[in-house]
Amino acid sequence: MHVDMSHRVRLAAAALVAVAALALALAPGAAAKWQRTRNGTVVSYDRRSLMFDGHREIFLSGSIHYPRSPPDMWPELIAKAKEGGLNTIETYVFWNIHEPEKGEFNFEGQNDVVRFFQLIQEHDMYAMVRLGPFIQAEWNHGGLPYWLREIPDIVFRTNNEPYKMHMETFVKIIIKRLKDANLFASQGGPIILAQIENEYQHMEAAFKDEGTKYINWAAKMAISTNIGIPWIMLDLTNNGWGHIVGLVGERKQIYTDKGMGSVTWKPAMNDRPLTWYKWPPTSTAATPTAPAPPPRSPCRPSAPRGRPARRSNSVARR
Repeated sequence: MHVDMSHRVRLAAAALVAVAALALALAPGAAAKWQRTRNGTVVSYDRRSLMFDGHREIFLSGSIHYPRSPPDMWPELIAKAKEGGLNTIETYVFWNIHEPEKGEFNFEGQNDVVRFFQLIQEHDMYAMVRLGPFIQAEWNHGGLPYWLREIPDIVFRTNNEPYKMHMETFVKIIIKRLKDANLFASQGGPIILAQIENEYQHMEAAFKDEGTKYINWAAKMAISTNIGIPWIMLDLTNNGWGHIVGLVGERKQIYTDKGMGSVTWKPAMNDRPLTWYKWPPTSTAATPTAPAPPPRSPCRPSAPRGRPARRSNSVARR
């Protein structure tokens, strides 16, 4: 009987290659093939959740700000976030590190925001980009570059033409870099949400109509970039209570008809998820809360003989 040894050798070699490929795929830290989004993915939402191509997803997100750590730490930080149960990383974009001097841009090393999002994708996680460009973030000047103050007639974060011009220029430069790297979910990338402006509720109250005009302009400008994913905006106030997150960034999201102390939160829009960002109290500010129920005792209080027991009307508050 004739045995084709060359055929057996080829089969054995193929088996070894398959085993090696499987071992590599299962090895710790091995990069998985990206399958979460594809070119043409539709990110949509209804009153319950975000959806990818009609399928609901649950996002557990944490913040990693790329300029706060050297690039060689990014993979470890992202991996630890994933190991801790997160599937989404969000970060601000820091205008004053990317354009430290007017018209001079830096996207190298610690400022390589594109590489940061690529690493998130390599770790099979989603991302959210918060473009500001005012970011707060306990960052110098809220992320605004120092040279912006020298622009004649400029007023920050209101319906001011010089400010809007420079803001729009920077936002679109960042959007172009992310688009060119195919980083938005609609392109098959990891970025599922984008945010314009930040914590605007106090500014809108101060600037009044000019603040409202500015925030409406910012929303329309952001949407005009056509990145194919929803925009959000941590902004606006209603009945004295703010931090309302509106998907698409144009309409108020939730409200309460009794002010900050109310527990009757209501959706402002029935076609979008109900979302709320809680603002932590400061050490000097009073924090209205709903009253807690009176403490329950396992036994009735006793009183000296001949004197009636008195029930306290005090209510515990957090």
